[in-house]
Amino acid sequence: MTHLANLYETDYAQWAQRNAELLRARRFEEFDIEHLLEELSDLSKSDRRELHSRLLALIAHLLKWQYQLPTLAERWREFDGSSWRATIVEQHEQLADLLRESPGLKTTLRAAIAAAHPGAVRLAHKETRLPVDRFPAACPYSSAQIFDDDFYPGEAPSGGQHSR
Repeated sequence: MTHLANLYETDYAQWAQRNAELLRARRFEEFDIEHLLEELSDLSKSDRRELHSRLLALIAHLLKWQYQLPTLAERWREFDGSSWRATIVEQHEQLADLLRESPGLKTTLRAAIAAAHPGAVRLAHKETRLPVDRFPAACPYSSAQIFDDDFYPGEAPSGGQHSR
């Protein structure tokens, strides 16, 4: 095992720093290529996992907003969905940041939304206790709607408590 490969196993920060120094000095033959390739591949995987996780949370909250909020707001006048709105706003912000930092993810949005939807349905089902078949089998929201800061699906409950 080379010194750099050993360093990868024992001190990741120092390993990364040393590879950066080698890159700046254009000493390519000394790189720990195997681990560099692994790390570059994992960076992409990490971004895709974050995209999936954030879409899952956002779609679940949009589903809860559409399918449960009207019922809850009718039962309890004080329930206005503000915690759900906070989660929706937070996920929009985090997704915007992620796509700004990794614009290549934009090409995967349609597939990422389709992949996140079943998990979002399961999450919405577990949190609302509504029957799972109450939710659509395919995501009912377009990419444009999902990323629209002003999109809240369905009719706002009567009483006008849901300002956007």
